[in-house]
Amino acid sequence: MLEVTIGKEGLRRTWQEEFPETTECVHCQGESRIGFTVFEHPAGVSLVQDRRFVCDLHPNDPGGEGYWLHDCVAVAVYFCRECLEATALYNQA
Repeated sequence: MLEVTIGKEGLRRTWQEEFPETTECVHCQGESRIGFTVFEHPAGVSLVQDRRFVCDLHPNDPGGEGYWLHDCVAVAVYFCRECLEATALYNQA
């Protein structure tokens, strides 16, 4: 199940510590402000529904195909004040 939350209200929708309100832009090093968060979790998923998660899309195979998520994910998406490019922070359960 994915929950999308717009703005600062979503900063606590995380598997680890709270996401910051701003972060450095990975494109121009400007200030990026929170846009929205996406929180993935297994709660409310019945056995009848599709139980796919983002971590199911690719194998986590550091020695071969490369790194991938190993569990449910939380993602915060930020937009830069200077260049308007997106920067994302994430963590896992």
